[in-house]
Amino acid sequence: MQSQNPFLDEMAKLTQAAVGLAQAAGEEAKTAFRAQSDRWAADLDLIRREEFEVLKAEVATLRAEIAALKSSKDG
Repeated sequence: MQSQNPFLDEMAKLTQAAVGLAQAAGEEAKTAFRAQSDRWAADLDLIRREEFEVLKAEVATLRAEIAALKSSKDG
């Protein structure tokens, strides 16, 4: 993007650099927020959705096994 005016060329370069810095700062802020929220979740003994779903499936399996054992014991 070359123009006849060197001032406009410099302004374009500075604008591009500022946009790049803003994007990098946004990503850094997102990473910092995610890390802080992970620390809060750990402090509160919270679990992630994936862990909850795995435990939920295991409990369902165990309940089915218990029901099968009870029915075979009664029958």
